[in-house]
Amino acid sequence: LHKEYRRQRQMCIRDRFRRRYEVDVMKKRLTKDKIMGASTYILVTAAFLILQLLMSQGKLSSTMKGFLVPACAYIVLAISLNLLVGICGELSLGHAGFMGIGAFTGVIVTALLATAVPNGIVRLVIAMVVGGVMAGAIGFLIGIPVLRLRGDYLAIVTLAFGEIMKNIFGNLYLGIDETGLHATMSSAGLTLGAGGQMIVSGPRGATGITKLSTFAVGFVLILFTLFVVQNLINSREGRAIKAVRDNRIAAESVGINVTAFRMKAFVVSAFLAGMAGALYAMNYGSITATKFNFNTSINILVFVVLGGMGNILGSIISATVLYILPEAMRGLQDYRMILYAVVLIVVMLFTWSPKVKEAMSVVTDKIAGAFKKKEAGSNE
Repeated sequence: LHKEYRRQRQMCIRDRFRRRYEVDVMKKRLTKDKIMGASTYILVTAAFLILQLLMSQGKLSSTMKGFLVPACAYIVLAISLNLLVGICGELSLGHAGFMGIGAFTGVIVTALLATAVPNGIVRLVIAMVVGGVMAGAIGFLIGIPVLRLRGDYLAIVTLAFGEIMKNIFGNLYLGIDETGLHATMSSAGLTLGAGGQMIVSGPRGATGITKLSTFAVGFVLILFTLFVVQNLINSREGRAIKAVRDNRIAAESVGINVTAFRMKAFVVSAFLAGMAGALYAMNYGSITATKFNFNTSINILVFVVLGGMGNILGSIISATVLYILPEAMRGLQDYRMILYAVVLIVVMLFTWSPKVKEAMSVVTDKIAGAFKKKEAGSNE
């Protein structure tokens, strides 16, 4: 009896220490997550204020001003894809398809609301919301059969989806006249009545777009994306999504509906990509379906991989730098893409270096320790 008592007591002590250790680890993770989340908001807001100050003083060239809205759109696309690839662990190669859905939906909505909603900003916000909802709805319908696949099979199917959407928009003719909205996929095009307006003209894309996008709206969209993604990651659903990513069999064994949580991540990612597509489209006078091709999906994936899988702040930085870099090097002509490729290789080697990861972990631990000391001092 004495031996059994000692054995049970030792087990209780071990369980108590294990629970304390798990609680300490969880608190440490939560502190790191809070620090990273707060620093992301602070850096994005600081960058916005600095750029606004430079624009007000006329120190920002017209070329750089033209980069701001597309950069905001690509940042949102990178964050939304990171939710799917980095947090959920599913490889998608059709993100440009959802971007295209949001872009063309936004163009159509703004054209239809031109007289009903004269305020450009309100019309842009409506177009972004409708574009996001349309992309999310199509993502849900596509996800029902697609998300039962995994790995390379899922990547191939999403790649095919992106190409299908590109070809649909490339062959779509859509216009409006006194009798209503007309659409066809026929190469003969549309014949509209008197006073009719073509909105989408097949391979020529959408022309005559009223430019409504602004840098301020792009900044607000980034904040909205951060709010949605970070709250999802730190919620119960987010922890379930991470569990599915880390070990699908273990997640299923504890009762997690794997398909449902993968669907949530997929739909949210598609919704945000649709909003980014609408913002992107309303920044130009015309857009074509060829812009939303496989290369665009790969570029967005490169932003995510170089920024760090699951690292939201890294996605923001990499999307900004890697979008502006090739555009800023256009004066180098033939050497531009060679230098861009060299930069990608160097950044990849630097990012995935064990020494760099160790240094970043040390810096994060020191910042977390400083916050803990401040909290302890305030409690005293």
